[in-house]
Amino acid sequence: MMPVKNNTILGMLIGLILPLSAYFIADVLLKNATVAGKPGVPYLIAVAINLIFLKYIYKAGSDKAGTGLLVITFIILLLTFTFKIKLR
Repeated sequence: MMPVKNNTILGMLIGLILPLSAYFIADVLLKNATVAGKPGVPYLIAVAINLIFLKYIYKAGSDKAGTGLLVITFIILLLTFTFKIKLR
């Protein structure tokens, strides 16, 4: 794996790639598509992949980039639960 620069902004940009692509595919291209009747699944899959990336970024020693990725992942998770998953 290519080394990641230790920069918080770079970590945030890396963290935004998958959730934004999930939004573009699920909401723009497929017009509010749901997976198994659950609208939040594409976003939760993107968050899970971000957490896997987080493990490798921290192993590479890029603490600031990992922090940026963690912050964006947490924000995306909160937004997903707020707007896509309706808790009863």
